[in-house]
Amino acid sequence: MPSFRNERRVRHRSDQMFDLVADVERYPEFVPLCTGLRVRSRRPDAQGRETLIADMSVGYKMIREKFTSRVVLDKPRRRVLVEYIDGPFSHLENIWTFRDEPAPERSLVTFFIDYEFRSRTLGALMGTMFDAAFRKFADAFEQRADELYRT
Repeated sequence: MPSFRNERRVRHRSDQMFDLVADVERYPEFVPLCTGLRVRSRRPDAQGRETLIADMSVGYKMIREKFTSRVVLDKPRRRVLVEYIDGPFSHLENIWTFRDEPAPERSLVTFFIDYEFRSRTLGALMGTMFDAAFRKFADAFEQRADELYRT
């Protein structure tokens, strides 16, 4: 099963980076391959978490796919968990964690994803593209944070 992990120290606080990743509706503006995102539902719980059901559309050239995920935004623990519900995958799990660093205005952002396409043909077509996009995710989120949080 393909997987990708990236740890990056950034020039922003962990709460800022969490908020950036949690703002899923803005992904089409800056996330590689994301052509659309619609939140179907939001449900807060008593522990300060919020669970979303969201549809993400991805595409590259002539290939277009949509998948549905459950997104758990756990702000108290500075963690985002994405679990696959429906679409072209047989499995997809994505975890973001955010931790403040000792230096002021710095944090460690960890991104992990593992996935497997339901179809070998689609996996062959999109697999290399997804791998390349995941390698660009960290850059895209850090650049977006620089735009939003730099004074």
